[in-house]
Amino acid sequence: MFNFMKKKTTKTETPQQQAERDSAVDKVLLGYEIGAVSIATMVTGLERDGEALTLDLRLPKDSNPEVIQQELGQLLHPHGITTIHMNVRLPAPEKGSGSSLPKQMPKTTNAMESQPSSGANNNANSTNAEPPITKAAPTQASLAAHPRIRHIIVVASGKGGVGKSTTTVNIALALQKLGNRVGVLDADIYGPSMPTMLGVADVKPQLENEQFVPVDAHGMAMLSIGSLLDGDNTPVAWRGPKATGALMQLYNQTNWPQLDYLVIDMPPGTGDIQLTLAQRIPVTGAVIVTTPQHVALLDAQKGVEMFNKTNIPVLGVVENMALHTCSNCNHTEAIFGTGGGEFIAEQYHVPLLGQLPLASGIRAQVDKGIPSVLADDEFAQYYLDIAKNIETNINKFAKPVDDKRIF
Repeated sequence: MFNFMKKKTTKTETPQQQAERDSAVDKVLLGYEIGAVSIATMVTGLERDGEALTLDLRLPKDSNPEVIQQELGQLLHPHGITTIHMNVRLPAPEKGSGSSLPKQMPKTTNAMESQPSSGANNNANSTNAEPPITKAAPTQASLAAHPRIRHIIVVASGKGGVGKSTTTVNIALALQKLGNRVGVLDADIYGPSMPTMLGVADVKPQLENEQFVPVDAHGMAMLSIGSLLDGDNTPVAWRGPKATGALMQLYNQTNWPQLDYLVIDMPPGTGDIQLTLAQRIPVTGAVIVTTPQHVALLDAQKGVEMFNKTNIPVLGVVENMALHTCSNCNHTEAIFGTGGGEFIAEQYHVPLLGQLPLASGIRAQVDKGIPSVLADDEFAQYYLDIAKNIETNINKFAKPVDDKRIF
């Protein structure tokens, strides 16, 4: 029907699947009515990129784009459409203001995410100005706590290569060793490593009542996009909207058990995934992982600033690779410099949760799928001390739990 539909093919879709999904989208749009008129007549542009659908709509006045987006999402979800973006236009206000100055055409607006569309067509000479739909982004204070998860902790870094994932998995195991019920969500969409580090790379999560059942990893409930891929060498080459949609699906469509802590391994940087998490997942606090190296510290500072601006408390800083002891001569050297973790902790008035050594043994254990805390090796105590420091102040940041919330 919609011959202006643009499709970006994906390797996971066969031509038959593409045709079936396109046909399903057509039928849903034809059947969905606004004021007894099919919304199909209001579509001025449509693009599908795998599971993401972008609609350009010219809606009648008094329409509620948020309700429309939610209802279309429910209708299209059974057909494999998990993300809907809407660029909405409403009728121009009535003339008569007396002003003869030309009006600028506003940017189109994504009614779901409240961000201007990068593909908007701006025409400064147009006289048919139409006001954009605006919506305040959700804040941490407005997010209800998960009814089965007491604390959600994100482990983040400003850059890659600082040992964030290794630190995450050992902190999670340390919290469990202290007697807590712990789960792990691998949100590092582009480089998921939790399945390998926990020795469950070949285990696939089960589906029950259209929800994922987390993988049991040494007594922890674990879910990762890596558990859903075909192999270790399968790349995740997704654009921002699809990556953030995948994160929200892993969080929302998983039957998490009762947990004291859900530890989330974040991707490095301060991009779409971090912002989506800050706006949609009720986070108790963040742990920043850095090395003493000056470049790493600069990026770690950006991470702290991002969490401050999104009202997520920073629980503290972990300085990784602080010291290295030679296995031959026992000489100890600060290869990446000194004082970096203390500097950030003092600058932002947050605790220095711990300093970790640069040791081949830590790397070897996660490569084998038996992290240091699980192996109870000479490095395990470092992570146990960090976990104890987290527990010391975590309760003052806890969000009130709404036991009546229904998913």
